[in-house]
Amino acid sequence: MGESLIEIKRKIASTKKTSHITSAMQMVSGAKLNRSETAARGYQLYASKVREVVTHLAASQLLNLENDNPWLEEGEIDAHDLLKSRDVKKTGYIVITADKGLAGGYNSSVIKQTLSILLGDHQDESEYVLMTVGRHGRDFFKKRGANIAYELTGISDQPTYKEVSTLVDMAIQMYVEGIYDELYVCYNHHVNSLSSQFRAEKMLPVTDLEIEEVKEYNQEYILEPSEDEILDQLLPQYAASLIFGAVLDAKTAEHAARMTAMKSATDNASNIIDELSLKYNHARQAAITQEITEIVGGTAALE
Repeated sequence: MGESLIEIKRKIASTKKTSHITSAMQMVSGAKLNRSETAARGYQLYASKVREVVTHLAASQLLNLENDNPWLEEGEIDAHDLLKSRDVKKTGYIVITADKGLAGGYNSSVIKQTLSILLGDHQDESEYVLMTVGRHGRDFFKKRGANIAYELTGISDQPTYKEVSTLVDMAIQMYVEGIYDELYVCYNHHVNSLSSQFRAEKMLPVTDLEIEEVKEYNQEYILEPSEDEILDQLLPQYAASLIFGAVLDAKTAEHAARMTAMKSATDNASNIIDELSLKYNHARQAAITQEITEIVGGTAALE
């Protein structure tokens, strides 16, 4: 019985240490979540303003997508290419997961849903190209022998555009060069601190610009140089803002998922400690009762 009590005490002590760790990780993730939410809200304001200007320019000049742009130098991206829809022969996917675990079902959700899209929408791997953000997604698809055109790992908890600029530039350039005909970003969208929602958002071509939207913006722009030249600079920035915004959103969802997972782990540890404490008290009470019985029995035998 003594060994049993010692073993229970060890389990209680071990579980308490675990709960201290998970509680600390929960607080750290909560702090990261607050900073990430603030950064995401600020970036959304920027993306919204870029969209407003791009929509105004695109609508006001009724883009002639059939004409070549005379203002471009060799090697530059024609904004018209980002607006043109074409027959889809190959699709590009940017899959955003985390570098680390301990985030509940965050990574498995993105991987499972993305895999379902790939298997459901394509006959074989020749019909799509993958780019991965995060080790979990990269490792999973590499093991399956998937065609990964670019991988990005080790981004910070509060990503900067510089960290993902190579990925963004490559994604846009590959579309312009016709390596794929449309681009989707697969990630978990941050809803709130308790939940997230998988999204597979179409980023290229930029087909979400509605000409009617210009009616909402009663603004006049003084343009220098021409609308074509400005749009050729601004539209790639808008496409980049969509991709980078998805990275920020996914990172926010990751912090929320990890905070929730650590809170759940801490609560479970507390429940285990309560059960072990009750078990310890019962065992201790049984041991004391046994000792009293033996003492009483011994006393009776002496009388």
